[in-house]
Amino acid sequence: MEPRLSGLCTKKKIEKYSTPSKVMFVLPRSATDDINFDGESFHNFFECWMVEQNKYLNELVAANSAQPQLTDDTMHTLIDKVVEHHEYYYREKARCAKKDVLSMFSPPWLSSLEAAFLWIGGWRPSMAFHLLYSKCSMQFQARLNDLIRGQKTCDLGDLSASQLTEFDDLQRRTIREEREITNMMAEHQETMADTSMVELSHVISEMIGQGENEKKELEERIESVLEAKLEGLEKILHRADDLRLRALQGIVNILTTKQAIYFLIAAAELHLRLHEWGKKKDDAKRSKQGNREGESHNS
Repeated sequence: MEPRLSGLCTKKKIEKYSTPSKVMFVLPRSATDDINFDGESFHNFFECWMVEQNKYLNELVAANSAQPQLTDDTMHTLIDKVVEHHEYYYREKARCAKKDVLSMFSPPWLSSLEAAFLWIGGWRPSMAFHLLYSKCSMQFQARLNDLIRGQKTCDLGDLSASQLTEFDDLQRRTIREEREITNMMAEHQETMADTSMVELSHVISEMIGQGENEKKELEERIESVLEAKLEGLEKILHRADDLRLRALQGIVNILTTKQAIYFLIAAAELHLRLHEWGKKKDDAKRSKQGNREGESHNS
């Protein structure tokens, strides 16, 4: 099934934004990096990235069906490509955030449903473990009789004791860092009412109706104060995205090749279907509002 897109992603744009081979994940390298994306063009990038994700999902499903005929090396190559696809996303997101970090916190390319469940501009890292354990439970129940007879299923319902220990350790570390970032965000949000902001808002109120020279000086001061707030948001987003990626990479590294295929299929299915469901709800809401406005106008 093809994901529902907004018409922003053409064949030419897919080629432009396709994941380069052997992408190396690097979050902001320096303040002088070339900026290729703004909020609008990142919207295009996201739509094309989703088309590619759907293509990788189809490849993962095909590889899963053909597992007896595929070598571990072949499947591992596909897994690497899928992980690189995610690395590419976070690299481009970081580049765009340098220029327009606010769009990363209120992304217009997401549906209202997706936006309601955002954690600092993306999915909550600990959610990856809930996804993993949900899929484990489903596959365990489906193959319970085989497992009771001692047969190896080689899927996510067949995790070893050592794997479970590794997952527990990784989950604990992820949750601990997730809480640290949450606290960072809370503290940064509170700075919107610090002395500099309160004083500046009072001065602006007092200066309403003053001359153009005074207004220009105040506008420069406003930009200076707000710039510090935006830089803080970018740093927090950087940490959040880095944790998201490390959680994904950590889980895949613990799983066997066949198990990683199952996990990446589940992750892609959830992401694509949630985006699709949210877009449908938004379209239905807009259509309903349009009908009401039309009826009001006619009356």
